[in-house]
Amino acid sequence: MAEADWVVKQGGGGAPVLRYQLGEREGRPWADLLEVLDESVDAAEFIRTELPGWVVSGTPELGRRLVDGGAKVLRHAHTFRRDLRADPPPAEWAGAPLREGLRAVPCDRAPEELLESWRAAFAPGHVDHFPGDDALAVAERIGPLIAGKVIGPMLPSSLLAVDAEDRVVGGLVLTDRDGLPWIAEVFRHPQRGYRGLGADLLRRAIADAAARGLADVHLVVSEGNPARRVYESLGFLLQETSLTVIVPDAA
Repeated sequence: MAEADWVVKQGGGGAPVLRYQLGEREGRPWADLLEVLDESVDAAEFIRTELPGWVVSGTPELGRRLVDGGAKVLRHAHTFRRDLRADPPPAEWAGAPLREGLRAVPCDRAPEELLESWRAAFAPGHVDHFPGDDALAVAERIGPLIAGKVIGPMLPSSLLAVDAEDRVVGGLVLTDRDGLPWIAEVFRHPQRGYRGLGADLLRRAIADAAARGLADVHLVVSEGNPARRVYESLGFLLQETSLTVIVPDAA
């Protein structure tokens, strides 16, 4: 990542203390991929003083220290990468059929058409459940995601699975995150069956991404999400683990 992409935060003496990628999350400024540059500084205290009310994503160790000081955990997650050149997908993944009775279509439907299966995939009790109502889910999660306003523009390897009645029963959204192909969402409607559909969608998307010349594909999975086993079985390798927290507002 280019140096120009990083924001460097300096201490009182002008020495760099930490750096991060600036973004927005939960309506707050977001210090993503935060790295501590000066180990002699109490980074947790520095963040509480300099970044009150911010969302911060960094190492689990730093996150736990922030939580001890009153921060709220948003997500404990693991970043994975699949190398499409050193480990190209098998030829049979390209255009592989989905579960019986389903067909793959481009991810070009209105967000309302994705809502039912997306909502069912992340039902209450799921680590990635969205607590807001359906209107809020469309307005703040699904709509902005497929419009490219959350992570980045949606890439053409994205796809949906529809049944015989043309209802969306699953989907995969691949985005461009600052030049990195990023799987932002994989979901299926569990009540409609089709066990294994998520893996089917991943195989097709990975094969299509490789055919389009992409070098790799990345994703993040929350701690406790059983989908991690699926990703690992399809060649994704763990890169790093992070803890995302909301720093307490200034007193």
